[in-house]
Amino acid sequence: MKAMNVEQGFWRKRMETIESVEGGQDVGNGRRRKLLILAGIAVAVLALIAFFALRGGEGPAAQGPSLPRVTVVAPGRQSVTNLISATGNLAARREMPVGVAGEGGIVTRVLVEPGDWVSKGQVLATVDRQVQVQQSAQMHAQIAAAEADARLAQNELERAQKLVARGFVSQADIERKTATRDAALAKVRLASAQYNEMNARLGRLDIRAPEAGLVLARAVEPGQIVSSASTALFRMAKGGEMEMLARLAESDLATLAVGQTALVTPVGTTTSFTGQIWQLSPVIDPLTRQGTVRIALHYDKALRPGGFAAAEITSGHVQAPLLPESAVQSDEKGNFVYIVDGENKVVRRDVKTGAVSNAGIAILSGLTGNEHVVLSAGAFLNPGDKVIPERAKARP
Repeated sequence: MKAMNVEQGFWRKRMETIESVEGGQDVGNGRRRKLLILAGIAVAVLALIAFFALRGGEGPAAQGPSLPRVTVVAPGRQSVTNLISATGNLAARREMPVGVAGEGGIVTRVLVEPGDWVSKGQVLATVDRQVQVQQSAQMHAQIAAAEADARLAQNELERAQKLVARGFVSQADIERKTATRDAALAKVRLASAQYNEMNARLGRLDIRAPEAGLVLARAVEPGQIVSSASTALFRMAKGGEMEMLARLAESDLATLAVGQTALVTPVGTTTSFTGQIWQLSPVIDPLTRQGTVRIALHYDKALRPGGFAAAEITSGHVQAPLLPESAVQSDEKGNFVYIVDGENKVVRRDVKTGAVSNAGIAILSGLTGNEHVVLSAGAFLNPGDKVIPERAKARP
């Protein structure tokens, strides 16, 4: 209260001076009382200021803003289904290009369209065969002529054999006639082989399906000239079977095996299709460090080869922390959570997420499960902020 005594002494001297002046000038008592009241008010204000100054700024304004309270949880570890997410293209599991097997020519008819189902050996298109038909008829006639020569040679041989016992025909004549008969029979076989070859060529002018399946594409029209050097005229999916070519990181690929199930969702639809891994890539791309997983799918009109799809592959169960979606955030660096350390300061922790379910998000790496993880309000915090943590129970 020393400061208050100083102020009182100052105002006492001031009032004495005023009284002496006023007394000299014969001022009335009313004005003197008014000055005394004003002086008292000023002394009270200064006394309050001095009081708070002497307390070292311990007033309400000096206490600063209160620390925010955040809810935290120690999630622990529990068994969760390990799902691996992947993207890739859809394709025919066994795509068959169909082209010209013979000498080709002018296409006369195209009998199928993309989307048609065909059976094995079904004609897809025909090529003009007028010249080949005439050649086939010519060879058929040659067979008839060769057969006639063979019959004549056989008859002459039989007559000569009857006369050889009487001495009218020598043994040398018999041998010559036998050779003539054999040559005639060989010509018959030759003509028959040539005729069969021509018929086979005629058959190859019909462009046929090598296996039963689905026609995916058609690249030929009537009047088009085709040959064995032409590109594929049709593309087919054997049996209509489809697949997804999923690209996965090397580490994820190592956890998979043939026969595991996958859920495939084509882009543009909410319908998912169940498939199975039927082949794992034996080679890893040295640049991307990725490999291909081939997921077999049954035919459906929503599965269009060349389309894009997403897949979730079940790869067993893992022990991992499970957090609600509100606790996991993401930015350009990836997914992360905020934890509160022993000094009640906010710390960023980068994490790798796994399966997402109604129970929460599995954290595959980045957490041990014993940390105090901020459940919500992470968007309003920054690393290094000091908070008051309030413990909550882990979500089941």
